[in-house]
Amino acid sequence: MATPISVRLDESIKARMNALAGQRQRPAHWLMREAIEQYIDREEKRQAFLQAGKNAWEDYQATGQHVTGEEADAWLTQLESGNKIDPPACHG
Repeated sequence: MATPISVRLDESIKARMNALAGQRQRPAHWLMREAIEQYIDREEKRQAFLQAGKNAWEDYQATGQHVTGEEADAWLTQLESGNKIDPPACHG
């Protein structure tokens, strides 16, 4: 169930939104919902990416397990060439 919410916009943004809504033949509230949904999706993915990096760093600090940059580059080069190989094994 959708719940109404109030958003304050500068007149220039409101005018641009209304112009775009007219071009897209969509109501302005559809554009706002779409923009908010896309922003939230993007920021959730960004947060998950940052958290994965933090988790990887904490795991490395706890275990010392890693792959070198050279090992990672060699693996990625193989993937780019179309060779589906397993990633290199972590070592201490």
